[in-house]
Amino acid sequence: MPRPTSSMPPRHGLFARVFVLLGGALLAGCQATLFSGFNATASKAGVVVQRDIVFDAEHHLALDIYRPANASHAPVVVFFFGGSWKSGKRGWYAWVGETLAQRGMVVVIPDYRLWPAVKLDGFMQDGARAVAWVHAHAGDYGGDTDALFVMGHSAGAHIGALLATDAHWLAAVGMRPRQLAGFIGLAGPYDFLPLKDADYIDMFGSTHDAQLRSQPVHFVDGDEPPMLLMQGTTDKIVWPRNAESLAREMHQHHEPVELKLYPDIGHLAILFSISRPFRGKSPALEDTVQFIQSQVAQHQATKASP
Repeated sequence: MPRPTSSMPPRHGLFARVFVLLGGALLAGCQATLFSGFNATASKAGVVVQRDIVFDAEHHLALDIYRPANASHAPVVVFFFGGSWKSGKRGWYAWVGETLAQRGMVVVIPDYRLWPAVKLDGFMQDGARAVAWVHAHAGDYGGDTDALFVMGHSAGAHIGALLATDAHWLAAVGMRPRQLAGFIGLAGPYDFLPLKDADYIDMFGSTHDAQLRSQPVHFVDGDEPPMLLMQGTTDKIVWPRNAESLAREMHQHHEPVELKLYPDIGHLAILFSISRPFRGKSPALEDTVQFIQSQVAQHQATKASP
């Protein structure tokens, strides 16, 4: 995950932290094993799961839907997984879908193409197409298209944030950011220039102007949906300044934003706390549910007013 070079820790230190967090699983190439542990213990009571629904046949992209058994006009969450834009599979995040579905939401977890097969334009186009498909079909699964939220962790939060700030991605599929009821970001990189890692330069461009296209903070202009930005203060993979910077831009444009900084929570702990309490509590889950319920209530009040 790219970080500001001015505060980048030594590479060996970063790898050591990742090794401690994951027990070496990611470094050994066993991400699937790590996430399967969460999938194995996730409760499925009352949740209907529909997998492998194709939303982009040309690029062989599909999505999975998790919903309450009796969903009707439920809030809809499109969740983009993380993995440095290089790795990850939607199936690894079934526990996210099941957990949120048990709290009354229709949850959609889509594929998107990864680097090096595609670069910024590729995975952003995939994200936009996924959101457009959900907007068109959510009602078929008990969802409310007027309560459509985009959510993501890490690189997935970056994709969601760009969809919510740079209007041209959604415009290409006939939508606009304000059609989203909200954006929910978990440990997302939103302001991470300059780049020096060769992979990210290839992914986002070799010049400053090209790289600016990848920065959500660069596109905040007053046409954004409400945002909930959640960040652990001890995250050394995506620094807290990313969420702070995006929140500051939102405030400067008088846009609604909530910034939640959780003490002593790192990059993966904030994600896993959605399913399992972290140190006796689950702040990310409860704050997510409260944010969604608040935005839905405000929208309903607005519709009901003369």
